[in-house]
Amino acid sequence: MTSSKAFPALAFAALLFGGIAIGFAGILMRLSDVSPVASAFWRMALAAPALWAWAWAVRRQDQAAGKRIDFTKVLLLAGIYFAGDMGIWHLSLHYTTVSNATLLSNFAPIVIALWMWGFHKVRFARIFIVGMTVALVGAVMLIGPNAALGGGKLLGDGLGLITAVFYAAYQLSIKDARNQYSTARLMAWSTTVTALCLLPFALGMSGAFWPAQAAGWWPLLGLALIAQVGGQTVIAYAFAHLPASLSSVSLLIQPLTATIAAWIIFSERIGPIQMAGGALLLLGIYLSKRGS
Repeated sequence: MTSSKAFPALAFAALLFGGIAIGFAGILMRLSDVSPVASAFWRMALAAPALWAWAWAVRRQDQAAGKRIDFTKVLLLAGIYFAGDMGIWHLSLHYTTVSNATLLSNFAPIVIALWMWGFHKVRFARIFIVGMTVALVGAVMLIGPNAALGGGKLLGDGLGLITAVFYAAYQLSIKDARNQYSTARLMAWSTTVTALCLLPFALGMSGAFWPAQAAGWWPLLGLALIAQVGGQTVIAYAFAHLPASLSSVSLLIQPLTATIAAWIIFSERIGPIQMAGGALLLLGIYLSKRGS
């Protein structure tokens, strides 16, 4: 008997598009001339006005659809979790490769799966477990050769792993809040809270807070418009229509995008093992989609 509920292909396509857009975040951060945490702050601060303009434009539609327009605890938590994710992740990019930092932040599927299994007694179809395993194995192969270098890269990798916890908490908060708020208002509030949380750290951290010259604003605008507005916003939309477990695994396309872009722009070499890992990663995404 065929299920009467069709797979939300548009939401899944939006999720992959958002993952690819965010995959360029590490590239743009490396091109900026401000401190890592300052780049995270400007990513939020420059995106917030565009998101609030969108939220204002659709406020009547939100009210007509019964969506909330007030500020609640779930928005605060989403912003705090995302601030932890963004601040630590941008710092990890200072020590390790773009592919390492992007991949390790996307170990969030493990955290989410353990959370859903331990606290909500959720069970997954066998093919989903296989898909998640294949995706994770492929992701490890993608950055494994770089991890062997140790030193400062090891610190960067450790910071990348810490971001996975914050990223998982952010994804689950967004999934919960998306049932109450429109994408526009959700992203406007969470981005604003994230910027406010990052501001004192950006001001107190060593390194430049303001770009040294006018051209220095272009990478920051790219972070805001491509990664935050174009990436996180469409992901928030997709989260309303896809299971959190599938969403988190599918976002593993980020390190694949980041690795290829870093190879082209920064000459971060991609070896045969990494290429094979990228292929396994995409296979794992496909299998997890079927078994979600």
